[in-house]
Amino acid sequence: MSGADTAWVMVTTALVLFMTLPGLALFYGGLVRARNVLSVFMHCFAIAALMSILWVIAGYSIAFGSDNPVWGGLGRAMLIGVTGATEFGSIPEVAFITFQMTFAIITPALIVGAYVERIGFGFVLLFSALWMLLVYAPVTHWIWGGGFLADGGIFGENGVKDFAGGIVVHETAGLAALVLALLLGPRLNKTTPPHNPGYVAIGAAMLWVGWFGFNGGSALAADGSAAMAILVTHISAAAASLSWALWERIKFGRSSLVSMVTGTIAGLASITPAAGVVGPLEALVIGTVAGIICQEAVVFIKNRTRIDDTLDVFAVHGLGGIFGTLMIAAFGHGPWLPQIGGLVIVGVYTVVMTYVLIRIVALVTPLRVTPETETNGLDLSVHGERAYELNS
Repeated sequence: MSGADTAWVMVTTALVLFMTLPGLALFYGGLVRARNVLSVFMHCFAIAALMSILWVIAGYSIAFGSDNPVWGGLGRAMLIGVTGATEFGSIPEVAFITFQMTFAIITPALIVGAYVERIGFGFVLLFSALWMLLVYAPVTHWIWGGGFLADGGIFGENGVKDFAGGIVVHETAGLAALVLALLLGPRLNKTTPPHNPGYVAIGAAMLWVGWFGFNGGSALAADGSAAMAILVTHISAAAASLSWALWERIKFGRSSLVSMVTGTIAGLASITPAAGVVGPLEALVIGTVAGIICQEAVVFIKNRTRIDDTLDVFAVHGLGGIFGTLMIAAFGHGPWLPQIGGLVIVGVYTVVMTYVLIRIVALVTPLRVTPETETNGLDLSVHGERAYELNS
């Protein structure tokens, strides 16, 4: 085992957890009405705690438990056979398990942005649990765990390339968000602006920094690959921030703080699958284009559809991850067939399974809160506390 690699993965594990707590919580919390900010925090914290337990019980085993092409199985459930001495490459397996746990936390947490301000808390917990075990973990196995989409699988020697989660994290979360938002229906009041843009900017800044662990840590080594992943991640985020702000000014005559930092997230999501293979110039292109196409997707979904994907999870994360995955082939770092095929297979599976899980969970616990609860805000009505007076 390598002490340097182990230390690096441990540091990046903390950075990826930092992305959810408090990064994503603040980013999403600032975007909602003041009467719902605590509910967003509650969703993020509860998901982080629940996914951590479920990852140890079964999630890790399903994702990395065997070389079966479809299902990792339950042979490593409860981390059977894992000790501080067992290895995964050049690092202890427990370090790898914990690092991957933070990915299993943030992926269902990303979906929170699609259903804020109107969803039942019990539904959030049960749906997130089943979704992580039956959608996220199997997809992880297919691509990162030696499954049928990896090298040597159905696409031959050149399997799907997804360095840090363009498909595994962002496509799955984005599509699940779209399906859930469609079935949940729009909010009663869709016109209220973000209550705290400062929270949004602080959360986005934390996500930007944490993403160095997300992408840099995926190299699983303290080496040049990790260093390049960090550099291209930063370049893409910077480029998308500026292109989003410039495109907004060209179209609407002004650039807002919330929009600029949303561009940051679009750039980060888009570079994620390609961070292990592209260079700085390619990252500049990816980020610049992502800032424009993701913004156009936001405008289209909000203005041309009836889908209330409240905080633009699909347009930013889903489309960003899909775009970055295709750019791997566009820049010649892999054949087109595995990239497109992987997106289609995972996309269809995610949509179908998400729909089925929503219908099943809704039979057990209400999907949506009552109109009165939604009007009064989830903070006080559901959780019995509030951060602000109910004046926004």
